[in-house]
Amino acid sequence: MSNEFLLSLRVRAISEEARGILAYEFVSNDGCPLPAFTAGAHISLVLPDSMRRSYSLTNSQRERHRYVVAVNLDPRSRGGSRYLHERVRVGDILPAVAPSNAFALVENARQSVFIAGGIGITPIRAMIRRLNDLGKHWSLHYCARTPSAAAFTAEFEGDERVRFYFDQAEPADRLDIEGLVGNLPPHAHIYCCGPASMLDAFLAAASRLPAERVHYERFAATEAPSRAGGYTVTLARSGRSLQVPAGRTILQVLQEAGLDPAFSCGQGVCGSCETGVLAGRPDHRDQVLSENERAAGRSMMICCSGCLDDNLVLDL
Repeated sequence: MSNEFLLSLRVRAISEEARGILAYEFVSNDGCPLPAFTAGAHISLVLPDSMRRSYSLTNSQRERHRYVVAVNLDPRSRGGSRYLHERVRVGDILPAVAPSNAFALVENARQSVFIAGGIGITPIRAMIRRLNDLGKHWSLHYCARTPSAAAFTAEFEGDERVRFYFDQAEPADRLDIEGLVGNLPPHAHIYCCGPASMLDAFLAAASRLPAERVHYERFAATEAPSRAGGYTVTLARSGRSLQVPAGRTILQVLQEAGLDPAFSCGQGVCGSCETGVLAGRPDHRDQVLSENERAAGRSMMICCSGCLDDNLVLDL
């Protein structure tokens, strides 16, 4: 059912970028150029036990010979970061889904302002590299617990466009997100990637701005998947109908029926499983679609979202 094509990536280098953060450089195992990507994009690595984990590409989009991701060893890891840190070595081959982008850079903005929290620097670093290539104006507010826990700081040190904020500094220097957003020039676009508390503060502060100028990406879901069940999913291309029982997601039901829809994070944050909706009202639980896109009901993330009607017709 899925037309998904998996890349074969070889680990060419692993480097320590900060305490608990390793960078992985991947190259094509067959020596061919890798699929192009744009700043803000991620790849999804296919790991053992059916794990798929999405990681932002942090290198320049001009590079077709490699992908670089940085992975934080999360103490609450669902298995992905632990596997990469503890098991993956130089020379290993990993399957991966080609890049996709749910956190795209607006390249023609007159000014771009970035807020990065911890490992959230990874997609923003690629965006800054792109803006440098285009000769565009940008500024970065980079927050982390300590300097030793912040990746890629050396390349930003001494740059007057960058300000660092460390929680454990003496005295603690905290970013005033509300003040920053409130004083934005009227033409500026603002981006945020970081932990949930930072994203919540950012979205509250940016709620008065035009939606097209506000951009963000979450690490994890803020809503539980819809598992109410009690509805039928009809696949328009085959005419097949499947019952979604209580306790299961649409993605799980499709997989249990022997189908292979595209997916990655399983939490509704990466956008890989976005699927067209032809009939029925989705119960949206993702972190990708805008409020307008949710209201339109033309697509949904089948890994986490459900249905508010008795029948849902998907473009599958």
